[in-house]
Amino acid sequence: MFKIIIMAWRNIWRNWRRTGIATIAITLGLLLLVFMDGLYGGYDEAVFANAVRLYGGNLQIHAPGFRDRAHRLPLLPLEDADHIVQAAMANPNVLLASKRIRTSGFINERGEIYPVTITGLEPSVEAPISLIAENIVAGRFLEDDDEDMILIGAVMADELGVGVGDRITLAGKSKNESIRQRTMTIAGLFSLGLPDAEKGLVYISLAEAGSLFNLRNQATEVAISLNTIGTEDQVIGELTPALPGYEIDSWLTLNPEFTQVMDLSVAVSAFFGFIVVAMACIGILNIMLMAVYERTREMGVLAALGMKSRQVMGLFLLEGGLIGAVGALMGCTLGWLAMLAFNKSGGYDMSSFTSAGEIYALMGDAFYATIDPVSIFQMGLLLVVMAVLASLIPAWQASRKEPADSLHHI
Repeated sequence: MFKIIIMAWRNIWRNWRRTGIATIAITLGLLLLVFMDGLYGGYDEAVFANAVRLYGGNLQIHAPGFRDRAHRLPLLPLEDADHIVQAAMANPNVLLASKRIRTSGFINERGEIYPVTITGLEPSVEAPISLIAENIVAGRFLEDDDEDMILIGAVMADELGVGVGDRITLAGKSKNESIRQRTMTIAGLFSLGLPDAEKGLVYISLAEAGSLFNLRNQATEVAISLNTIGTEDQVIGELTPALPGYEIDSWLTLNPEFTQVMDLSVAVSAFFGFIVVAMACIGILNIMLMAVYERTREMGVLAALGMKSRQVMGLFLLEGGLIGAVGALMGCTLGWLAMLAFNKSGGYDMSSFTSAGEIYALMGDAFYATIDPVSIFQMGLLLVVMAVLASLIPAWQASRKEPADSLHHI
């Protein structure tokens, strides 16, 4: 076997120009594929990681019946919210689990009604990962013992003509569907570059929400943040037996608009990867067909010396695989170095796009390529496998030639 490998290695470099051109083509194609995959991964991480932080975690756990009326944000108290938090935190994939109360309501200011979604949260628990806490532009974030304190968006504050320390009237739907209202002091303002979110989202402490909406020491949902986006289904499967009777939904289920964006990103990445791999396979196929044609007499000699058809076929498959392996090694290495250089240079500046829409605003000022060694290795391995498959037809043709006919080939 070792002799066959040495023979195949020597054969591919006998016509070094042709092999070099094919290797360069494979290298550049894989370099581009690895780099673009890193950019798509960075895009997804920037957008969807921030979306998860803004809209309530990777997973949300509610009482039975919530899913059917989710658009109304029904106040259905959880039977044992503390037990849910403990069960969630016991899962190694869970970064954070916190209790919340969410309901719909409005701000009534000078006779004007502004509809909002009211979220009562545990400030000390959520502050370390909160996108809102990171983007306070005036005042401060909430504290656990805050009473009559509210956090609103900068856009909302501009429309209301208010600032930190001013008082506004907040009204929301309570447990028994009645409207409860209270005059609140603005503790801080947040700015995300998302006008809709800054006008439609307000935050108060969980204790204040429980008092206002007749849910003292209760919660209507548990928001769960995971270590990695994409593991939602796995964690749901693990938590379901431990939390029977509760409704566990992922952020994609509750925010279907982001599902469409993610599916589009995956489709574009897959299409681009298919084109690159197809081009590489066509190049290898062409090289191996030419090699079979040029080396017909050589194959006749090998067959006459006792090399079997399957060995001839294996030789050509091995040559195609070696060409793919050299190109894959160079392409993966250069792609990895290109991503390192890209990230070291500061990534891609997105500051000019933040006003172009919610998706761009969620990306922040810049995004960076994600460097996943496993993914890079898999792409390189895929290209080697495809190189071997592309060599099948030429290898089969080589193995089918009769020794006598091959020796008389001109």
